[in-house]
Amino acid sequence: MKNVSAKPDTLRTATAACVLHMPPECVTLLRERKAEKGDALEIGRMAGMLAAKKTWELLPLCHQLPLTGIEISYELGEAQVDITASVETIAGTGVEMEALTAASITGLTIYDLLKPHAAQDQLRMTDVRLLEKAGGKSQYARALSPMGRAVILATSDAVVSGEKKATAARAMQEGLERAGLRVETQETMPDDPEQIATRLRHHLSTGVDLIITVGGTGLHPRDQTVAAVRPLLDKELPGFMEAARGYGQRRTPYAMLSAGIAGLSGKTLVITFPGSTRGAQETMTALISGIVQTIKALRRA
Repeated sequence: MKNVSAKPDTLRTATAACVLHMPPECVTLLRERKAEKGDALEIGRMAGMLAAKKTWELLPLCHQLPLTGIEISYELGEAQVDITASVETIAGTGVEMEALTAASITGLTIYDLLKPHAAQDQLRMTDVRLLEKAGGKSQYARALSPMGRAVILATSDAVVSGEKKATAARAMQEGLERAGLRVETQETMPDDPEQIATRLRHHLSTGVDLIITVGGTGLHPRDQTVAAVRPLLDKELPGFMEAARGYGQRRTPYAMLSAGIAGLSGKTLVITFPGSTRGAQETMTALISGIVQTIKALRRA
């Protein structure tokens, strides 16, 4: 089973459909709710809903998802019933298979209930298909086009002294490049607020789309990155760090300790990332869609 624990939760929906062909007299039975074994449409609807909830038990590599909505609807034709199933969740992976399973089991249930009323060759289920899905990468862009310009400033006494390697900054460069941002500069400097502010001003003057700092957001007295960044912001965007800390808090109880901030300086987005590689990667995962959307909006402004 694919590990989706790193993927951020989003509202995800999917709609699937299928067609059950039958003799016209069976359509009449469905419309009048008079099938021998009961109301086939309502029994089918209940079966489809149950199937959506149990998809993870039926398909071995599907994840168990907290479904927040299931809707099954019908359109009766002269010799067929069109079945549509819509499923909704807030999770880290999509619900396409839940929607397809719901539509299929609904059709099979109605097929079973109509067997006493039709010959075997008169009942046929076709066109099982996904109609649409939304949420996750299919809806929330995670890459820029055309490419954007970015700068990474790693602020760490330990990295400057050679005590630690700049693994978090390198990981951020890889993440930004995957998102369509060309990292023009990756600098390392000590935890000195004046030096940090000086380099920030320089890069802001070049009009880059994004500046991220890595490190200096913790509890140590030398963690002064936030103090250096805040005076340079024209507008703080607290939602970025709320999202990052909320995402991190579900994975470690220490995410609440980050004092990071984000905001705009002119048309440049500035974000402070934690110095640990894991913390920086989790922050990137939580924020990348917002980063891409912000840069797109700033380009239009």
